[in-house]
Amino acid sequence: MFGSAKAPRLSFLCAPEDDGVIAPPVPAKSHIPDWFRKLPPVDATKYGTADTGLTIKRCMPFLDAMMTGFIIPLAATVRLEIRDNGATVTAGWDFDKPMVSNHGAHQVEGHPATPSPPCKFHNYWTIRTPKGWSCLFVPPLNRANAVFEPVAGIVDTDTYRAPIHFPFFARAPDGLYELEKGTPLVQVIPFRRDTTALPFEARAETAAEAADRSRVFRNTLASPGWYRRFARAAR
Repeated sequence: MFGSAKAPRLSFLCAPEDDGVIAPPVPAKSHIPDWFRKLPPVDATKYGTADTGLTIKRCMPFLDAMMTGFIIPLAATVRLEIRDNGATVTAGWDFDKPMVSNHGAHQVEGHPATPSPPCKFHNYWTIRTPKGWSCLFVPPLNRANAVFEPVAGIVDTDTYRAPIHFPFFARAPDGLYELEKGTPLVQVIPFRRDTTALPFEARAETAAEAADRSRVFRNTLASPGWYRRFARAAR
């Protein structure tokens, strides 16, 4: 997506007065949390298991999910106060633009997050994608936030060229919480829309498919780095 000036590209645009003031989007791979970076090797024998002791840092599917797409962060610091066993959420900030607003509770009546009311973080970045491309917005993958949980959604960002705000539910116990500028809000994963649905089937595997499954599984057990070196290399 990022080649010459004529190549299709993904753009994050903000108002001129916000440039250099609000926290900018960043590639997800540059926003790996500290707990993951500092995860030490484990001596599995301490836990009475025959496991190798390798940590999740060697799990490429986990890492690939964290590194895919981009992170849109909180534009400015926000204070969230949660009261009444989660039923009341109020927000405050010192920034000169709105940062949080509320949806009507009737819009999500019956949602599992009840009694937490639906709220919305305001975002001041407009996303533009090439024709035929949309964006999937999800909670930052493998980076759960203990205070809030964003709602996932898809937007056709090739035609909807305005800021997209991010609904969320507060999930922390009653209390006052400060969310600093730059806190990851959502992970943005651009994808090319395809009007042709992928054919679907569900059946028993053939002998050849079973043998292939067994080969891949045993290679993974025999060498923890096999997936990184061979399975991903085939992409």
